[in-house]
Amino acid sequence: MRKISFALILCIGLAITFIYIATTVGNNSIASFDTTAIAFVQGLEAPWLTAILKVFTTMGSGYVVVPMALLLVVILYFGLRARPQAWLLLIVVTGTPLFNSLLKLYFKRERPDIHRILDAHGFSFPSGHAMISFSLYAIIAFIAWGFIKTAMGRVMLLLFTAFMILTISISRIYLGVHYPSDIIGGFTISALWLTIVITIYTYWLDKKRPIRI
Repeated sequence: MRKISFALILCIGLAITFIYIATTVGNNSIASFDTTAIAFVQGLEAPWLTAILKVFTTMGSGYVVVPMALLLVVILYFGLRARPQAWLLLIVVTGTPLFNSLLKLYFKRERPDIHRILDAHGFSFPSGHAMISFSLYAIIAFIAWGFIKTAMGRVMLLLFTAFMILTISISRIYLGVHYPSDIIGGFTISALWLTIVITIYTYWLDKKRPIRI
């Protein structure tokens, strides 16, 4: 019951945060923050950094995410016999782009045109790359946590997860295809989606466990 209460409070907090960000995007009151952050990130531009971040932005695209997610589902389901975890991963990764598409169609925010290094199509808010990278790597970390028993291994897992999410997301700002508020909004709504799914998943697991007398 305590877990569900905490999850409910977290969901409410994340929902309020997303609504606030969406409101500032809608009335353009976040423009100053976006412009300042873009100027800082794009001020780091260098040929070698552009090449690296183009690789990372590709890693957050459907061309990479879909095959990687499917491979992990197969490994979990057939290789490790971790079938609940396989379904969990599949539900999270499938639901994220669906929510992203619906939200983009609702908000219809145009992409920035300050300094475009990479071509991108579609609407801008929330960032699909931010949402899918957050959902994918966070759920991988959640599942892998149960398989990794050492403290050092878990620390490395968390560092890798944070690095991948942040680098893929920052690459979108650097390459000129997203506002920083797109990224933050993407993180927030993905965190909300993950919290809901993981809460239902853990509740279901607890219900399945036999009661010890």
